[in-house]
Amino acid sequence: MIERYTLPEMGRVWSDAHKYELWCQVEVLVVEAHASAGTIPADVVEPVRNAPPPTPEAVHEIEAVTQHDVIAFLSAWADNTTPREAAAYVHFGMTSSDLLDTALALQLVESTDILLAKADRLVEVLRDHALEHRNTLRVGRTHGIHGEPDVWGHRVADFAFAVARSRDRLRAARKAVGVMAISGAVGTYSNIDPEVERHVARRLGLQAADVSTQVVIRDGMSEWVSALAIMATVCEAIALEVRHGQRTEVRELSEAFAKGQKGSSAMPHKKNPIISERLAGMARIVRAQVVPIMEGIPLWHERDISHSSTERIALPDAAIALDYMLNLTIRLMSGLVVDSARMLVNLESSGGLIYTSTVLLELVEMGMSRDDEAYPLTQQAAMETWRTGVPFRATLRAEAGAAGLKLDEARLDEVCRPERFVERLGPMFDRLAALR
Repeated sequence: MIERYTLPEMGRVWSDAHKYELWCQVEVLVVEAHASAGTIPADVVEPVRNAPPPTPEAVHEIEAVTQHDVIAFLSAWADNTTPREAAAYVHFGMTSSDLLDTALALQLVESTDILLAKADRLVEVLRDHALEHRNTLRVGRTHGIHGEPDVWGHRVADFAFAVARSRDRLRAARKAVGVMAISGAVGTYSNIDPEVERHVARRLGLQAADVSTQVVIRDGMSEWVSALAIMATVCEAIALEVRHGQRTEVRELSEAFAKGQKGSSAMPHKKNPIISERLAGMARIVRAQVVPIMEGIPLWHERDISHSSTERIALPDAAIALDYMLNLTIRLMSGLVVDSARMLVNLESSGGLIYTSTVLLELVEMGMSRDDEAYPLTQQAAMETWRTGVPFRATLRAEAGAAGLKLDEARLDEVCRPERFVERLGPMFDRLAALR
């Protein structure tokens, strides 16, 4: 991921320097386990433990010759180990994937913990915003067309619960990727005792794979990146609502616009939903990583490396992009400007057409048949309002008069109150208030 969208904490998790720190950590634990079992000399442990990780530059210089990253790492680290004889016992009985997959599991877990903390914060921001606007009337839209009265807090509550569910999926996926293996060349433990694997797993807080070949199969990793993609897409859904709400014709919502900010190089009046649009673009990056990672599940026999190059790009990009998106969505919703007065203007802008559903039911209650009388009458009046702009209640009265019907205006007044449409949302807001 490019630097523009990489936040420092997550960027460090995926840095080469940190990767080599984790590789050293894994190798030291293996050496400790071997020494405890008497497989290798006990005096090897301290020199290996005290050897500083090699620099990325040192590893890359050797890799340019060896064309093998793990061998390059081991060679560069051996240069830091005194006495040199101790380095001979590093990687004892292991194969490259033992190191790679175990350290990668640590990176995935570390990344997940960063994401979960931000997801918690986003749930909190959305919950509080929705509760603040539980009485802020607006029109609900279906197919982009005015439907019935609603409140803005209801719309945001849906997002809050969606982010919470996405967070729960990610928590489950954390367990799915917190899996390691140190089982040797084709996973048969031919040159390494399974107790070494168990020791390393305990110390790292990971789960030893139930079975591994030379690699840990990538179904758990696919679950993880899918969880990231779902969460990214929920963030995009939030952004899409803001983008629509900031359109000039709507003007119900707007992103915070800071002093000195500019929206266009040519049009000084512009205040554009740039955060929301950026979120839409970044969600595509996260979703794009799902299929490449999933395609790492089928490998030739016990292992090939067709997954390796993909994962070097896709896993960091997915984690870094979602980290950036969560940060941005928190910022978006924390500073969102809600124009409640404009929402009321838009609510009534269709001349009362938003009340047709409840008028239809009221006419049935008055004794009309639904399909033969009430629906045609209501629809004809509505179409006349669309055509002429005459308020719906007036066209309804005219259509009813032409059909020789008398309406109960007092009852219609009651059912055409916008507040009536949202009276039953109380339990939903109670559930929202309890959301953590």
